Amino acid sequence: MGIWTQESSIAQSSPAQPPAGQSSSSHTSTAPNAQPLNPEPPRSDRVNADSLNNAPGESSSKDSQIDLSPPSNDDKAHPHSGEAISDAKIAAGGADVNEMHPWDPHRAAKDIEVGDFYFKRKNYRAAEDRYREALFYKDNDAAATLRLAVSLDKLDQPAEALAEYENYLKVLPEGPQVGEAKKAIARLKGATSSAKSAK
Repeated sequence: MGIWTQESSIAQSSPAQPPAGQSSSSHTSTAPNAQPLNPEPPRSDRVNADSLNNAPGESSSKDSQIDLSPPSNDDKAHPHSGEAISDAKIAAGGADVNEMHPWDPHRAAKDIEVGDFYFKRKNYRAAEDRYREALFYKDNDAAATLRLAVSLDKLDQPAEALAEYENYLKVLPEGPQVGEAKKAIARLKGATSSAKSAK
């Protein structure tokens, strides 16, 4: 018998192999109750909402609870953080540190616009209030700072006007009204020095 006889008996007992180049999955199943496979992923609009329970689940909504406690080794990793928090509370006048300064540039722009309205009508006190409010919502705004300085100058408050003109130069050192601000600073410094010498 030999080798040829053994190979022929193995070939007869094994199931038919697909021809070269074809995969075995391309053959159809001959099982009587076989259903074709659906390659589409499940869709969320096919979920029956009545079958879901109302138990709380994980969510990204505001109702989710987040653990805000510090890590266990936080005091060793950041030994001076307590001092920074206490310093911030002292600077805020004992207020809560979590209180954030509002940032609303759109509201600041609207306040500047309303301040300009009052300034053109020579209501400098109302203009000052609006420019200050603009700086509350957008600190270091160059336009609001300069216009506040001009309003304070018109209200005959030279010390405050001088401080705001200097703030403008800090915020925008090469801005379009730098020349105007420097002239006003020189004039106000001259006026305050002459007032001090007259006393």
